[in-house]
Amino acid sequence: MSVQLDSTGENMDESLRIQRFEQIPSSLEFESLIQSTNVPAVFTGCVKDWKAFSKWNPSNGGLDYLQERVGSGIVEAMLSKSAPVFYGDLRSHERVPLPFSTFIGYCKQRMQNRDLGCANSELESHGLIGRDAEHAEDAPEQIYLAQTPIMNADNEEKVQLETLREDIETPAFLERKTLASINLWMNNAQARSSTHYDPHHNLLCVVGGCKQVVLWPPSATPMLYPLPIYGEASNHSSVALENPDFSTYPRAKCAMEHSQKVVLQAGDALFIPEGWFHQVDSNDLTIAINFWWRSNMLSSMEEHMDAYYLRRILKRLTDKEMDQVLHKTSSTIMGDMKRHICELPGNGKADHRGNDLDQACEEADSKEKEVQQKNLLQDLEPIALQVLHEIVSLVHDYINISDHSQLLQSTLIDDSPARVKGECKKIVPANLFRLEDDPVAKILWSLQPRTLQHVFLAMAYNFPRTLEALILHLLSPVGAEVLTRKFEEMDQQITEEDRNKFYQVFYGAFDDQFSAMDAILNGKESFALQAFNNVLNKYVGVNLDGPKPGF
Repeated sequence: MSVQLDSTGENMDESLRIQRFEQIPSSLEFESLIQSTNVPAVFTGCVKDWKAFSKWNPSNGGLDYLQERVGSGIVEAMLSKSAPVFYGDLRSHERVPLPFSTFIGYCKQRMQNRDLGCANSELESHGLIGRDAEHAEDAPEQIYLAQTPIMNADNEEKVQLETLREDIETPAFLERKTLASINLWMNNAQARSSTHYDPHHNLLCVVGGCKQVVLWPPSATPMLYPLPIYGEASNHSSVALENPDFSTYPRAKCAMEHSQKVVLQAGDALFIPEGWFHQVDSNDLTIAINFWWRSNMLSSMEEHMDAYYLRRILKRLTDKEMDQVLHKTSSTIMGDMKRHICELPGNGKADHRGNDLDQACEEADSKEKEVQQKNLLQDLEPIALQVLHEIVSLVHDYINISDHSQLLQSTLIDDSPARVKGECKKIVPANLFRLEDDPVAKILWSLQPRTLQHVFLAMAYNFPRTLEALILHLLSPVGAEVLTRKFEEMDQQITEEDRNKFYQVFYGAFDDQFSAMDAILNGKESFALQAFNNVLNKYVGVNLDGPKPGF
């Protein structure tokens, strides 16, 4: 099979690129090589052998043929005032009954380039009046036969064009599929469908005319702002096709970078996997057939497992969101903190050391001192001593202790509970969820785990009340997340004996060890809640009560 790549956004994942096949795959090839990857594919000339391909051709008497086959049978048409854009949500269009012959008449008038006045009179004679009469002069262009059923496995009564079934063939690679429906899509004037996804696998076959399809993978959902999951049009994007409001939907600015575009000529077919967003532009007098069928995954999912899968997927997306929030700013912050810390004023040799942060941390890691040896300030490596002074200074700045310059005098620091707690309020920056906004979190994030261990041991031995104030009153949600990640990294680098000693000393510095654990866990869970809120906003279109979505 020869493969041709179509137009692709610059940030599109290579593994998700659409393939174009010149040869029609077998059922086994389609199942194992195409459908199983959940990546779209184009099949050139897939439906040229259909009877419909020649019989329905508007340039070759196809409209007369269709009118003869269907006659004046009533079909449900889509009527939209926003034409040529047809938005799928119910508030943006109406479903109106229309004789099929009337629609074919509009198509003939389009071909003959007639004045549309007669068509408007005919539209009114068939009951399309009332509030829609205001736009009667544009009515033919406002009509679109969208998703008109030829076959529907769940509701045979909805089938309106069953007589056309014998003119189309189910592609050989779909013969083993249990089809949910087969539908006709036909427009007389240029039409644009709103961006949406389908809950089924979809094979879109162009019988006449031309369609341009823009596709996005499910992973691009946050940039397309899907409507709320509880709404009737939850599979549609909130972003308008024309004049999108980027102030309301800022992530949509990058949407096209993650998209792919394919052009389907008459005879071509496009496989659109379930969940892939797509937006379709159709030329004048374009006729298409689509096949829908359930994916193997959804068909095999037992209903009693839904709650479990929902929780697992939400948890995975939340974890991914937290990782993205931390790592998208980490490189810049690391560089800034290296420069900042090395410029801090220190005592003794710390004043004159200009070593790179990474080198200093590597040197610290190579020192295999016992935990107990890190209890004195003079035992600290220069980078750890500088960080200690920075953290102590931040704590005392926040709690507004007078004459705090005395508090930075090495072991002479008065770190009594009365001094630290006297004016200390509950000043946790509860709304700090971004790493770049929190100076404490930035310091913690920039340090190697072993260096952070040495700093906390020095604080526990020398400034226990300052350590207590840091954890209980100054640790933000993002700070708590960073702290626990650093602890997890440290646990992997030290022995079990040293690990037990560290936590014994660290939590032993608090009057109430459980309050310290609660402060860290509460902050960590608050950060996760914000990430969860972001996930609901980006993927489900729902906001929880609480912080505004977004870090």
